This record gives sequence, C-alpha cells and structure tokens, in this order.
Amino acid sequence: MISGPLDARMLASQNIVIILCGNKKDLDTDREVTFLEASRFAQENELMFLETSALTGENVEEAFVQCARKILNKIESGELDPERMGSGIQYGDAALRQLRSPRRAQPQGTQECGC
Repeated sequence: MISGPLDARMLASQNIVIILCGNKKDLDTDREVTFLEASRFAQENELMFLETSALTGENVEEAFVQCARKILNKIESGELDPERMGSGIQYGDAALRQLRSPRRAQPQGTQECGC
C-alpha cells in the first residue's frame, strides 16, 4: 500500500512527477484542508499542487498540462530517459522517437530536403 509521495518515489522512480490535486474547489465552504496547508505539504514533499473542480472543470486540464510540461522538461534536461527501461515513461510510437532524437549529421555533398 502506497501511503505517500515518498513511497511512490521508492516504488517508481526518484524522478517521478507527482501532482497533488485538491478537488471540489467549488465547495469552498465545506473545506477540510486549507489552501495553505495543502500548498505547504506539496512544497515539503516536492509535489506540484493545484486545486481543481470536476464540477466546473476549473484547473482539470491544467493539471494534465502542467504534469506533461514537467515531464517534458525532465526529458529535455536528461533527468528522464524514455529509452531507458524502467524510467517509467516511453514514447508511444516509433515515429515519435525519430522526432525527438537528435538529427543525424548529413553526409557531405547531400542537401537536406526543404519540404
């Protein structure tokens, strides 16, 4: 049983991207955890944090966008390698790998197609 972000990092990867979503933002009067408490917990545990509302849709898409952006930044910085088995991520299509891999040097005397 995973009981927190530390357990998730031990079982998955130290570079895992975790986001804490405080749901039901639209029910502010029924709040049990303050924004400050949740924000502090996220900061102490190196988590991303957003408050969301499934009812209104507020920040639902943003949660996915921020996670994807953080994962992409970790790939670009070399912290995550989709080619390494056990990294927790992988490209879904071989064509995408070609788009992401560095361009190979063109042989001398040939020109790159401009189309």
